[in-house]
Amino acid sequence: MAEFSFQREVRTPSSEAYMIMELDRQVGRVDIHFTNEMVHVAIAADESLTQETIQEIIDSVDEDLVDSVGINRENFVVHVFQGRETGVFSDENEFSEDGDNH
Repeated sequence: MAEFSFQREVRTPSSEAYMIMELDRQVGRVDIHFTNEMVHVAIAADESLTQETIQEIIDSVDEDLVDSVGINRENFVVHVFQGRETGVFSDENEFSEDGDNH
């Protein structure tokens, strides 16, 4: 079983975003969007993670992050994207073509 944790980056009245950490390394990101009847989740996972680990992440998101909010949901939908991060784009940092953020 992998040892991972979630570090919240953003919280709004209807959504949350977390980094997925495995020990001290970021291995993904979770975006959670809440509606009255549904919870919609997008997980971007590092290409090195196994399907078993991804399932553990999904289970933890459901049990630890979604259930703790107390929303009585009728549906829980998760989209998983797996690959590698190619960069972070921000108004504060210009993204260069070699992949380095400045």
